[in-house]
Amino acid sequence: MIEYVDIAGLVKGASKGEGLGNKFLGNIRNTDAIVHVVRCFEDDDVLHVDGNVDPVRDIETINLELVFCDADQIEKRMKKVDKDVVNGVKGAKEEKEGLVKIMAQLDVGKLARSAVLTEAEQKAVKPLCLLTMKPTIYAANVAEGDLSTGNKFVEAVREYVKETGDTDEVAVVSAQVEAELKDMDREDRDEYLASLDVKESGCETLVKSCFKLLGLRTYFTCGPEESRAWTIKVGWKAPQAAGVIHNDFEKGFIKAATVSFDNMIACGSEEGAKEKGLLRIEGKDYVVQDGDVMHFRFN
Repeated sequence: MIEYVDIAGLVKGASKGEGLGNKFLGNIRNTDAIVHVVRCFEDDDVLHVDGNVDPVRDIETINLELVFCDADQIEKRMKKVDKDVVNGVKGAKEEKEGLVKIMAQLDVGKLARSAVLTEAEQKAVKPLCLLTMKPTIYAANVAEGDLSTGNKFVEAVREYVKETGDTDEVAVVSAQVEAELKDMDREDRDEYLASLDVKESGCETLVKSCFKLLGLRTYFTCGPEESRAWTIKVGWKAPQAAGVIHNDFEKGFIKAATVSFDNMIACGSEEGAKEKGLLRIEGKDYVVQDGDVMHFRFN
């Protein structure tokens, strides 16, 4: 499961109380990443607070507000850290050095993650959950007709991410399309998406982008009563993946009968895949791939 925490939108000057202010930002401090919905459509009936559509300007405006928020938090934290350094508290020296490096970046309007920190410094500052330290997905919100192709605004966002050198993701979504899909049954939904020349909705694209950004993979187990999806980290080996189901599976792991998702669907069952030579027996060193269907043997 991925849990999304929705907060009120920010405007320029939020750190000084403009709009609804930035008091809601505390609600996303403990998240693993940020999804920033960016307007990438033109519509005379939907006014933009700045008078025109410019997604890169909007991104920079919001990032600056996040920078102000992080800078305020670091200033408050520094008072305690200085005392901890004097008192010889373990880790305080590394935390102060890390915060000084980060503050130098924030002071020139850059994000906290642009600071080059040692491993010890990263560990020391991590509990602060700085907002500009988090990886980000820019959800480019387009009109219905641009969902399959994107537009000049989406390209501008992609170029911005490329120029910053970040590992951020760009996902093309359409709130207009999602509103239409909300009340449709499966058949109508598929027909509607086909008419837009897309195979999946923007929300589905967004979820996949989140999994990629967070370094997550999905594997499946299929039994006589149910099929289940399990979430693991990229790079996990078969015993670790088995441990997500139950600790005993990891401790007593012997082997895993494995077939790719596409082959499983095509063959209809594990036995069908086995008959066609598509079922593999993997051992303890096997790195689980996204979409693997696995049947664990354990002692």
